Amino acid sequence: MCSEKGSRCTSILLLALATAAIIANFLLYFPNGQVLEPDKITDLVWFFHGFLGAGFLMLLPVLLATPGTVGATYCVVISSLGLLSGPFCDTGSGSYTYPFRNYSLKNNYLFNQPTWATCQEPENIVLWNVVLFSILLGIGAMEAVLCLSQLVSGLCGIFCGTCIRKGQVNITGL
Repeated sequence: MCSEKGSRCTSILLLALATAAIIANFLLYFPNGQVLEPDKITDLVWFFHGFLGAGFLMLLPVLLATPGTVGATYCVVISSLGLLSGPFCDTGSGSYTYPFRNYSLKNNYLFNQPTWATCQEPENIVLWNVVLFSILLGIGAMEAVLCLSQLVSGLCGIFCGTCIRKGQVNITGL
């Protein structure tokens, strides 16, 4: 197995995914493209899971796959929590709340789209959060798989040797 070619391809893919994660996390700060006060933004956005977990820590797998795996897992966890708890919105009373935050999958708002109308401000905030947190969840999951494969590939390269150019050469002498 040629771990260098796989590492190069994985690194390029991780950089593209990291860029997409940073953009998606950035968009979560502007629900439906609107600029809101910081206290009216979903609290889980402030965990920077797209910037740090799926973004910055994806630059490290070129050197170390373990921090990348941890960052990707962090992104998956926070994105999952963001999807489960729903957006922070105005339900018509003038005050912002989490109307869908019940942390149970039974009767979850994700599977009951008519309940999305509960959130009146910002407009389309439920769809905005669902799409962006889902994107970040998918990116985090793909990055975790890629980082784990990078880790396995690196370990195989250490214990089984690597290949040089077209011919297979075992540099460990085994």
